[in-house]
Amino acid sequence: MFILELTYTAPLERVDAALPEHVEWLKRHYAAGHFLAAGRKVPRDGGVILASVPDRATAEQIVAEDPFTAAGVCDYRITEFVATTTAPELERFKEQLPS
Repeated sequence: MFILELTYTAPLERVDAALPEHVEWLKRHYAAGHFLAAGRKVPRDGGVILASVPDRATAEQIVAEDPFTAAGVCDYRITEFVATTTAPELERFKEQLPS
């Protein structure tokens, strides 16, 4: 499981200009089963995506394809974690610690 944290590096006008393409990118990854939740940070200086992908290389590839990345309006911080406990609705995403 990964937390993809975006931090805007450009004025909001530039972020908003790339937003429609970013939203389409989000929809594609929800449809593919990669994203579980996403949204803006408060205050609006970036965003957070909760992603369930097989490995860090996949997370890095997904981030590289974000229209926000292509537009140069954000930096990403990728944090991997092992989801050993979940809400009942997310039970299928529960993971085991490596042995």
